[in-house]
Amino acid sequence: MPGQRKTVLFAGGGTGGHLYPGLAIARTLVKLDASVQPIFVGALRGIEKRVLPSTEFPHLLLDLHPLYRTKVWENWRTIRGALQGWSALDALVRRETPQLVVGTGGYAAGLALAYAVTHGIRIVQQAGDSHPGLTARAFKRWTSEYYLAYPEAAHVLGGKASRYIDTGAPIEPPPSPRPDRAAARRAWGFPDEGGQVLLVYGGSQGSRAINLVVADWVKRGLPDGLHVIWMTGKPSFDEFKALDGGRVRVREYLSPIADAYAATDLALARAGAMTTSELFAWGIPGILVPLPTAAADHQAVNARTLEAAGAALRIDQRDFTVERLDAAVRDLISNPGAMAALRSGAASRARPDAADTIAHRILALL
Repeated sequence: MPGQRKTVLFAGGGTGGHLYPGLAIARTLVKLDASVQPIFVGALRGIEKRVLPSTEFPHLLLDLHPLYRTKVWENWRTIRGALQGWSALDALVRRETPQLVVGTGGYAAGLALAYAVTHGIRIVQQAGDSHPGLTARAFKRWTSEYYLAYPEAAHVLGGKASRYIDTGAPIEPPPSPRPDRAAARRAWGFPDEGGQVLLVYGGSQGSRAINLVVADWVKRGLPDGLHVIWMTGKPSFDEFKALDGGRVRVREYLSPIADAYAATDLALARAGAMTTSELFAWGIPGILVPLPTAAADHQAVNARTLEAAGAALRIDQRDFTVERLDAAVRDLISNPGAMAALRSGAASRARPDAADTIAHRILALL
């Protein structure tokens, strides 16, 4: 019936990479069709506990726990949380009658997807990594469509190819028209032209492993013509803020980060799907240092995949030294052909309209 409310549950979280894609899709859905009501389901232990109350969306936070693989005796918490969460989900579904559940990954998505399957509610999933996680794989049989941040994920999941849509990761797209690069550089106190700008971005909390190497590199002396925007993250800012000055800008956090992206030629970053998708949407190639403790080592797989596609360079954290970083940066900034090739590879992976593409497909299903 035209104008009838369409309720969509978004289930996922734990990390920003599992939450922010859902928020991007939900906001685009509402923009395209005001009759859509997104409702979020997440875990009390995840980033969603802090983020969701500040959003415009109703939400349900459950006392969910992952599977404790090494401390198996702690799995009573997982079982108790699942039972309590199931009852809370049941009450929510009876009240709101959702037509679709969108899984965005993490253990916070698993319970809602299981509930949907057992109650005949259609499900779709947004798969954020090149090697999809356990939740994405476990519900493959019942998933109507997968929205892939990495097209390579389809080979891991297997089965009917028509279910796999190469959308890219849903991000906030760059503004149109793009900010003027010279003006952006000037705002950071850099020359309008000449040289290169490197963005160091270890995620929203920063990366101490990256920060320590970058600090030593800055102290030894940067390559001529290189300017650096360095986001340390709040936990490390006080330790490194004294290095701000000259050709280096040290910041605790970048908000809005678009001001940094607009000035940047090359990035040094982790290999999370959201980070790389944002960089590529802005046409920024990266030197990626994957987080070695990421679940199922998915960042390492992401970095290898992007390196193979010619969109990034990869340095594993165990090999990430001042010498290795310096050599990689100097090789690129002294070789315009290599930099252009890497930039072209990054642009080929850009999907700035991913949220819009996914939202239109969801509306078609509704």
